[in-house]
Amino acid sequence: MSKAPLTLEQLSGIDQSLSDEERLVQQSVRRFVRERFLPGAGARFEEERFPVELIPEIASLGLLGASLTGYGCAGMSAVSYGLALSELEYGDSGLRSFASVQGSLAMYPIWRYGTDAQKERWLPGMARGELIGCFGLTEPDAGSDPGAMKTRARRDGDDYVLTGTKMWITNAPIAHLAVVWAKVDEGGAESIKGFVVERGARGFDTPVVKGKMSLRASSTGEIVLDGCRVPRENMLDGATGLGGPLSCLTQARFGIAFAVLGAAKASWEAAAAYAQNRVAFGKPIAAKQLIQERLVDMAQEIAKGEIMAMHFARLKDQGRLSPAQVSLCKRNNCKIAIEVCREARAILGGNGILLDYPAIRHALNLESVFTYEGTHEVHTLILGKALTGHDAF
Repeated sequence: MSKAPLTLEQLSGIDQSLSDEERLVQQSVRRFVRERFLPGAGARFEEERFPVELIPEIASLGLLGASLTGYGCAGMSAVSYGLALSELEYGDSGLRSFASVQGSLAMYPIWRYGTDAQKERWLPGMARGELIGCFGLTEPDAGSDPGAMKTRARRDGDDYVLTGTKMWITNAPIAHLAVVWAKVDEGGAESIKGFVVERGARGFDTPVVKGKMSLRASSTGEIVLDGCRVPRENMLDGATGLGGPLSCLTQARFGIAFAVLGAAKASWEAAAAYAQNRVAFGKPIAAKQLIQERLVDMAQEIAKGEIMAMHFARLKDQGRLSPAQVSLCKRNNCKIAIEVCREARAILGGNGILLDYPAIRHALNLESVFTYEGTHEVHTLILGKALTGHDAF
């Protein structure tokens, strides 16, 4: 070869469009992931262990509530935040999920719908990583249809009494507080309200979900509310109806759409490096036409996904990104990311099923990411309604 192969960044040209600040964020998080997280990433996945010891370093990089302003938050642009999440996902979906849930699903509803007193009470500690939050919306029988939730909040004097169960809750076992959504019936009118439930409240438990074959390096649990008494002052008054939790999901979905490309890149790079060194029939398999076609197809989809994510991130910074565009980006990028990881696993051959290589770990993680924050099918129907005007739900 006369010159070094192109990198994925050179192929898409995304790196040429970054500002100095955006590049600094990307490089800082990249260094942290490669130096502090990747050593031992496979072992953590095998052990089902989230590295809580790294939380102070994650916070010091401004990654908790990164896109929020004030209260000790970094106030990053959508582009910088997306780049940061992509670097975290390059390490592991569990690492990125921790930051996504903390910022977009736990801190964001307090920041957007809480009172000044609530914001001052919780957000600074959450930005510093001293308080970990989780988001309780999904239930065992209410996933894609959150309006079917069974969790109820009943007014009792100056408190509300919450009863119900939430399922598949990232950060729940390690959380100091949970933003829980429940149906409230007051004066004969039913609505959905958010409550901040703090660790230590009687009737509040967060059992760990066992037996996961995906997101094993993420702390996942349930939220069990057994007559849990929550002070009236912990209600998020600014949110009423499904619009509250869905606005949080829109925030998280865009970050995920940008982030999953990190998993695809990690898997592609591992496969490309392996193909350069693996010799079969007298030459590196990277010189074989079938392998080159696979690597090109994978790189092409990653580049397209990056261009879409970057374009939409710029629109988001301008306040012009629509929910349908978020669905398009999440649907497209999650699909191509999981397919790239599977293709990378195939190029790695038998070695591809080992945790010594990242492809199988990312492919397994993306089985969850493909489903959460709106399944592939849900985003299909969101886009179908936007494009035809007909609601197929």
